[in-house]
Amino acid sequence: MRRLVQVISTAMIMAGASGSGHAAMYDNTNQTHVNAHSFSFDAIDGGIIHLSDFKGKAILVVNTASRCGFTRQYKGLEAIWREYQDDGLIVLGVPSNNFGSQEPAAEDEIKSFCEVNFDISFPMTSKQQVKGQDAHPFYKWVSSKVGIIGQPRWNFHKFLINPDGELDNWFASTAAPESAKIRKAIESLLAK
Repeated sequence: MRRLVQVISTAMIMAGASGSGHAAMYDNTNQTHVNAHSFSFDAIDGGIIHLSDFKGKAILVVNTASRCGFTRQYKGLEAIWREYQDDGLIVLGVPSNNFGSQEPAAEDEIKSFCEVNFDISFPMTSKQQVKGQDAHPFYKWVSSKVGIIGQPRWNFHKFLINPDGELDNWFASTAAPESAKIRKAIESLLAK
């Protein structure tokens, strides 16, 4: 029964793969296996961000917004990106207007806001849906892993992906990127 639920869940995720953002499944010894490396995002400045390009690295995926009370977390995200990027951490910002309509700007404005106000250098995707039926396939996949309790409920929700592309942990919006809890989780993955 559990296997049937996984197959149906995977099929539903992949059925939602059309539109902006990309997803692909890969075959691993004749068994379909979906993990974070199966997904791609349109980049905020053009091109495509393939999460498979980050195999062997830890990835912190964060849905962001420029007009949120948590927007100052951009500073912490940039700090941990600079501190750990040479050790194998990728920080990926995913602008979203899903919560409180706090990311209404166009992508060029979002990019400029992040660079001017927070000197952001980590990769960012184009604006995405992160909840509901129209959510990007990555968010459908990760939401199926964490259940209702771990799904994004506001801006700056964080998912930590291990170097093999599997979900390692999630952190609520209130968890500061540079907090001891997040640092410990990142360092644990980078030490492996």
